[in-house]
Amino acid sequence: MDKRYFSDKVVKWYEENKRDLPWRDTKDPYKVWLSEIILQQTRVIQGLPYYLKFVERFPTVQALAAAAEQEVLRLWQGLGYYTRARNLHACAKEVVSRYQGVFPKTFEELKKLRGVGDYTAAAIASFSFQEPVAVVDGNVFRVLSRVFGIDKEINSPEGRKMFTLLANELISRKHPDRYNQAVMEFGALFCTPKNPDCPSCIFKATCFAVQHDMQAVLPVKAKAKAARKRYFYYFVFQQGKSLLMKKREAKDIWHGLYDFYLVEKSKPVKTEKLIQEFNTSGPWVVEEDGEASEQYKHVLSHQIILSKFILVRIDAKSVNGLTKDMKFYSLKKIADLPKPVLISRFLADRDLLK
Repeated sequence: MDKRYFSDKVVKWYEENKRDLPWRDTKDPYKVWLSEIILQQTRVIQGLPYYLKFVERFPTVQALAAAAEQEVLRLWQGLGYYTRARNLHACAKEVVSRYQGVFPKTFEELKKLRGVGDYTAAAIASFSFQEPVAVVDGNVFRVLSRVFGIDKEINSPEGRKMFTLLANELISRKHPDRYNQAVMEFGALFCTPKNPDCPSCIFKATCFAVQHDMQAVLPVKAKAKAARKRYFYYFVFQQGKSLLMKKREAKDIWHGLYDFYLVEKSKPVKTEKLIQEFNTSGPWVVEEDGEASEQYKHVLSHQIILSKFILVRIDAKSVNGLTKDMKFYSLKKIADLPKPVLISRFLADRDLLK
């Protein structure tokens, strides 16, 4: 297929079918950057409310840089992949301190920012500064793979290089912003992972996948490793209307978020055994009638967390040996703390979120 034909055709489709999204009404690199970070591994319908909240609370990169990390994490709560939020905050500080609050204008300079890779740098450079550098995300992989018949694995170095080269050959030099938006939108709305509407496709006469009935095969992706299971058993110590919580500081999932006293196991164990173990090594004695929840399942990208919560009501006289990283928080204060979705689900189920 002629490359100029593809580019012109997909841009024309985009102009007639694009969604009305707030970050498309601006060239402000701060808002473009913010939207792209939020939408990484997040669907538009889920990310849009977060984008609006962030823009309202932090209308400029200076406002975001000046915020406390806990406030940023709290506003991010529910989006997952919290490293994105920490990098977002760190990057804002970097733009303010190193670039006087003005985002770099080139793809290569943008890549030097914290948490900004090729994709995000290309988006900012093309949308805000009209630099003709192609974005390559899951939607772009899918469209190019099917239309041009590329069977290289999209998650291999060789495959990524091949797709990036093709994408940069296809991009419009005059309107790189519209071209990049068009290919991504076409993949998101039309050339979908499952059940694409091929009979109505603008490329049906020339698309390799349509001609060879390979829509279900392309793009090709190497199988990821099986997600590992982790068993989390939380002791939820309640004293009056306060719960014992701690901030997670270890280099692990949910760094910087708050959860309860945690015992992690490599396999499922009974509540009675957990309480017996706690009474041997914990800071105080727990009665063996601790109230255990049903099992909660929380799926992450490479991990599956299977968790139970053991609610233990204690009085002030029972508490001793608390470590400095553990503290009782009122239910009102807990509502404002940044927490993993798993913790929020439990609190909501027990009507403990105020």
